[in-house]
Order: sequence, then structure tokens, then C-alpha cells
Amino acid sequence: MSKPILITGGAGFIGTNYTARLIERGEHPTIFDNLSRAGTPGNVQWLRDTYGAESFEMIEGDIRDSDAISSAIQGAELVYHLAAQVAVTTSVIDPRTDFEINALGTLNVLEAARLSSLKPAVIYSSTNKVYGDLDGVEVSERENSYYFSDHPDGIAETQIMDFHSPYGCSKGAGDQYVRDYHRIFGLPTVVFRQSCIYGPHQYGIEDQGWVAWFVIAAVTGKPITIYGDGKQVRDLLFVDDLLAAYDLAAENIDKTAGQIYNIGGGRENTLSIWKEFGPLLEKELGQDIPVSWEGWRPGDQRVFIADIRKAARDFGWKPEIGVEPGIQKLFDWVKANRDLF
Repeated sequence: MSKPILITGGAGFIGTNYTARLIERGEHPTIFDNLSRAGTPGNVQWLRDTYGAESFEMIEGDIRDSDAISSAIQGAELVYHLAAQVAVTTSVIDPRTDFEINALGTLNVLEAARLSSLKPAVIYSSTNKVYGDLDGVEVSERENSYYFSDHPDGIAETQIMDFHSPYGCSKGAGDQYVRDYHRIFGLPTVVFRQSCIYGPHQYGIEDQGWVAWFVIAAVTGKPITIYGDGKQVRDLLFVDDLLAAYDLAAENIDKTAGQIYNIGGGRENTLSIWKEFGPLLEKELGQDIPVSWEGWRPGDQRVFIADIRKAARDFGWKPEIGVEPGIQKLFDWVKANRDLF
């Protein structure tokens, strides 16, 4: 019999894709979401239209409300904690709200799990931003991209954390609370420090979800601004590959509990944000794409590539969908749903 599953932020981009995946394999997940982010009500409606309203449970609630999340977690044996404030720029404008959602909200989730009689496993969606701007890591420059001079496989989980920006601080606080609730209370928790995740149902905006934002802007003719020099490199991971990692981490919880994993595209799936991605988009669109240029934004890493070998060793995971086919899938979804933007 399947375990009862709760997904906080389940109406968001990753949560919607995971809910669909769970339903398709016969699960009956519960979504906990305050539906405040653009696109989330539409995602819930899509799930209802596609799979039927009875195929999942929807709880409209906020992780800042400890009573609401405590009630929702009762009966769950597996919790995917995806709810978050997700933009660095938003955290700079309003650091208090960012803290309350990401740090206090995560503590509320952990306390609810700790006090539950079922002691559910908690898998937490953290971020590579906990590593800050990677001060001290040598970065070299090519014509169209930056790269790590001394880390050919990317940044490992042993890299010192250096929270940069209120967002990095709030997510990093949640990250460490999740880890420590295993050490101190024995709660089976797993931290995923995620790189750039992209795919369908992602309503990217300028300060978050840049891959989707560039595709949406290109398809709909919205203006695109590049901050920095466009050579910044990221490792990209298609959402289905991330969800496979969620599954495997849960299936191997005896080994993964208490562990931290860098989860991204790794060295095989990298792209500079405009010098390489721009021509790829223009090829898909069949025309040139005009852009404007601005200065660097606070905390913007010149390069981030996740070393994903620990996940491969511990639970046999690796990305299966390459950058070009993944972006093609996203491009097709945006074109088919351009009326949503």
C-alpha cells in the first residue's frame, strides 16, 4: 500500500509536476499551498481537469501558520517541503517576509513532523545559493562562458556554506534545521540543494526561473534584460529528472536520512545564460531576439555547477534528459499555452 504523501507548495511548478507523477502511478497526494504565486490556481485547475478532482486533496494554507501545517501533516508518512519564497531580489526588498516563509515556515513543517505520531520523512527543497558567491573558488573565463578552474565535476556538498542575500540566509537556515532535526530528533530528513530546475508548468519571471522566463519572453515578445555579461554558467536539470531523484531518495530513506545532496544537471548539462542560451532560443524561435543589458545583481554567481556524484553513489541517480531536448519540451509547452502568459 502506498504511503500518504503531503507536498507543501504543491501547486507550484515542481509540486504540480510531482503531483501529476504521483497520481499517474496510483498515489493520492495532498497539496498544501496558499495559492499566492502566479499560475498556482491554474495549476490546480489543470490537475483537476486532467486527473479529476478526486485524484488528490487540496488544502489551502500557509506554512507560516503552524496550526494549519500541523493539521495537514497529521496522517502523512512522507512530506516533500517545496513551499518557499523563491527570488533573491524579492528577499532584498522584503527580507522579513522572506525569513518568515523560508526559515520560520520550514521550522513549522519540521515541528509538525516531529510531533506527529507517524514521524514522516521530510525531503526539503534547498538551493545552491547556500554556497554564496563561492568566494575563494577560482573561476576562469572563456569567450562565451565562465568555468571552475579547479572543480571539473562542480561544487560538492563539502563546499563551505556562505549565505549571500537574505534569500540565501533564509533557505540556508531551513537547510540546516532540516539536517539537524535528523541529528537531534531522529527525524528522517533529506536536503536537496537544487540547481536550475526547469520544465512545463513553470511561470518564470525575471528574478526567478530564468530558463522559463527567457522562453516565455521569447515566445510572447516580452522584453528580455540580461544582468551581468551573459557568460554566467548554470547547470540545468529538467524537472522530470528532479522528480526521479525525489522518488529514489524516499525509496532509499534508510541511507539518505540525514544527508545533503547537490542536485542539478552536473557537468554534462551546462549553459551560459545568454551567450549560449540566446542562440539556442533564436534557433527555436526562428528569429533574432533583442535584449537589453544591465549591471550585475547582488549574489549572482559567475558559475555554478553541482557535483552530483554523491547522489549517484548513494541512490543511483543521474540526469537522463539533456539540455537541448529539455528546453525543446519547455518551448513546446509554452507555445501550446501562450494564452496563459
